[in-house]
Amino acid sequence: MGQKINPLGFRLGTTQSHHSLWFAQPKNYSQNLQEDEKIRDYIKNYVKKNMKISSVVEGIARIEIQKRIDVIKIKIYTASSKLFNKNRPQEIEELQMNLQKDFYCVNRKLNLAITRIAKPYRNPNILAEFIADQLKNRVSVRKAMKKAIQLTEQANTKGIRVQIAGRIDGKDIARVDWIQEGRVPLQTIQAKIDYCSYTIRTIHGVLGIKIWIFIDGE
Repeated sequence: MGQKINPLGFRLGTTQSHHSLWFAQPKNYSQNLQEDEKIRDYIKNYVKKNMKISSVVEGIARIEIQKRIDVIKIKIYTASSKLFNKNRPQEIEELQMNLQKDFYCVNRKLNLAITRIAKPYRNPNILAEFIADQLKNRVSVRKAMKKAIQLTEQANTKGIRVQIAGRIDGKDIARVDWIQEGRVPLQTIQAKIDYCSYTIRTIHGVLGIKIWIFIDGE
């Protein structure tokens, strides 16, 4: 079962928690879900456009959204110390005002918090963006995967599995290529495994990247 469902959903309530925390009536569920996706896309696009990010590691790892009746709390996890710092209050204020204006009513307060991640390459989203950036620069798939594994090993992880599917290296027939280092016990619920699925468009077509990282013991 550990390989047939999303590893994060498989471990909810044990080693994983929701990235969106709110309650809604069944008829309003899809609306809230779409709103969360629009908020995440808006923040990521704003950061790329206005913050002039020069490195993939300086990007956003994940965004948590907590909704209550009178307040919305958004927490941004980033690996960069210079992305949101005290010298850039104008960008933070502008981002918060735009979010308040575009997504929420006047009577709902919005709180925006920034948290820095100490070890970025322990996060599969940042690692997937790194691989995607390498593939866009015409680096071979195997070389990009091996480099990603080296970066993860330096972050003191117990194991990693990287899988890429599609027209790899421009081949006519799509296939799946993967590489693993260390242990990745997908069927053990107590194992703290982080996971992401990432899509990249290349000149040869769409490639799908999946990354499993075994962070902690069972």
